[in-house]
Amino acid sequence: MIRTTPITLSFLMLSPQLKKTIQQCFKYFRDEIPNFVSRKEQNYMVAEIAKILAGEYERKRRIGVIEAGTGTGKSLAYCLGAIPLALSTGKKLCISTATVALQEQLLAKDLPLFRQYSRLDFQYGVVKGRQRYICSSKLELLADSKASNEIALWQHQPDKSDLDLISALWQAWLDKKWDGERDSWPKVIKDSIWQHIASDKFSCNKQLAAHRGCPFHKARDIIDKLDVIIVNHSLLLADLELGGGTILPEPDSMFYVIDEAHHLPEQARNFSSASSSLLATIDWLAKFDIFAKKISGTVKTERLIGPVMQLCDNSNELVSDLKLVKQWLSTNSQLFNNDDKRHRFEHGVLPESLVVLAENCLTSSKSGLKYLNKIHQVVLELYKDGAISPWLIEPLLVDIGSNLNRMENQVKLWQMLSFKQSTKSAPMVRWIELTDPIKNEFFLRASPIEVGYFLEDKLWSQAHGVILCSATLLALDSFDNFKKAAGLKDNDGTQFVKLLSPFDFDKNSKLIIADMPVEPNDPSFANELVSQIKKRVKGQMASLVLFTSYKQMNQVAKDLRDQHNISLLVQGEASRSALLKLHKDKCDNNLPSILFGTSSFSEGLDLPGNYLTNLIITKLPFAVPSSPVEQAHAEYIKSKSGNPFLILTVPDASRKLIQACGRLLRNEQDQGTITILDRRLVTKRYGKSLINSLPPYKLTIEQ
Repeated sequence: MIRTTPITLSFLMLSPQLKKTIQQCFKYFRDEIPNFVSRKEQNYMVAEIAKILAGEYERKRRIGVIEAGTGTGKSLAYCLGAIPLALSTGKKLCISTATVALQEQLLAKDLPLFRQYSRLDFQYGVVKGRQRYICSSKLELLADSKASNEIALWQHQPDKSDLDLISALWQAWLDKKWDGERDSWPKVIKDSIWQHIASDKFSCNKQLAAHRGCPFHKARDIIDKLDVIIVNHSLLLADLELGGGTILPEPDSMFYVIDEAHHLPEQARNFSSASSSLLATIDWLAKFDIFAKKISGTVKTERLIGPVMQLCDNSNELVSDLKLVKQWLSTNSQLFNNDDKRHRFEHGVLPESLVVLAENCLTSSKSGLKYLNKIHQVVLELYKDGAISPWLIEPLLVDIGSNLNRMENQVKLWQMLSFKQSTKSAPMVRWIELTDPIKNEFFLRASPIEVGYFLEDKLWSQAHGVILCSATLLALDSFDNFKKAAGLKDNDGTQFVKLLSPFDFDKNSKLIIADMPVEPNDPSFANELVSQIKKRVKGQMASLVLFTSYKQMNQVAKDLRDQHNISLLVQGEASRSALLKLHKDKCDNNLPSILFGTSSFSEGLDLPGNYLTNLIITKLPFAVPSSPVEQAHAEYIKSKSGNPFLILTVPDASRKLIQACGRLLRNEQDQGTITILDRRLVTKRYGKSLINSLPPYKLTIEQ
């Protein structure tokens, strides 16, 4: 059941001391923060979060899903509802976000403000993945020109600017003017440089004396001192895949707030996928003889003779197995006679002959991983015992770590391609792409359709308490779509709460369904867009026009410029930040500005006040099931006698349409007009459902 009626800040069964703390904090905010607005929706959210996490609704499963409409003030609400409880129970609070922008807002604004006015004593900080930090040993090796030349650490010959940057990074690290974190360096560090100096789990080991002072391990040591940990969804999922408690504290020792939670299922699916290039893998394995000679020449010990020989034999076996896969694909080249040069196996079922080959590749890759782990273990032990110079071992550990990463990926891919599927769950999506017809290069991919089981097993059943929140969790005014994707159920103890936005939509905004003579599938639709947009931006000072495709956006922009000499700011013609600055500068100088964007401008774009008063949505955001995962999902629903358009496409469009319309009003004082140039809202049966799921704008349907 969805609860929607806001109430006052009351807590029922929470301890008297905790209730007093939360209420006192709220009083400080109300009395001391300039222009603080007390919102009943925000008060209700605070109370619900505190009660859910305290176990008042369900002690064994403390999970809440909360849609908080724009303007609710959800960041302050979840801080106030969760931080006092976490502090009083000795638990940590982990806040996970989908975007860097929200992480930065929490770190630089929301949490400092909360700590200042709440009078609560707590420590907070951002925790990033290992790959965002340097390995100081790797950097030192590359910064030493003699060592760098002798051990040939570079995969490609570096130019002078690369070497100068490495030298500058190393000197800044030595002088303690840089903390070794990629994002804190004042300029962008190219991927081609960063991959050589980034920390990795195999070569950067805290047990080794040379690595104890690495920035990654320093950052990890700080976690124990933090009460509030800010992460992104990717890092959270990485920790969960490792079983929890490896990167972050144990799940049962933390409360989680997952902000922008509508992104979590899709990111979990991407995280659970695997892929590999066939020819590139064969080329990599063919170099294992060179790798073996490097090991034997660097480490003189009989303990490595057996594993190294077995690894070489195994790599040859895996190459043979992969060549048989390539031969099978080349023989069945008709599978790729389509525009995408792609073949997706229907219902994820591979031909039996290919299954056998996949099982052989799995066996060989597992053996390769076993021998690599043995080599890694022996080298680490010799290193810890001081038997070999760090200058000799460090580059070897880098090579071993790189090979272990790639072999782990091989095991994951072939497991996903070869395992026998259950008829009780959604099938695996399995597909192959012909990426280079001349070289006959194939890319093999596998992905789950549904990831609810992963989230249930790794997070929902393990965490002490979880709050999932976003401004767009409902689709067609229902949580069903999100529940299915996230592996949650009505009767599992999870609490579902919908909080309406405090904005006066009927008074401050108009929603116009335009009188369009044609629908989007008509060949003349683009020409009609040019005419409609020209008419509807005339006399407007701040317009945003949203498209569903780059191609159509660029064509309409070209026609408006060529035919009508209209000045436009178009996504892709400059960086996002540069476009927004130009737009705001024009608005500040009372000059009309028209901003064109696609789906990425429909979410997370904040243009308050006079920066946006005229929003035009050219087309309903229906996703075409072009990706193999989307196609397979639709196929699976059909196999269960369902309608994928109604079950997947329409709810997804509903959520995206709400997000797009949400660009207009960003605070209580904002005003403006939303115009939708898609007549299907009134000509199709699903249109009424889409309109009803939107906030209560003042609606006009042009005739």
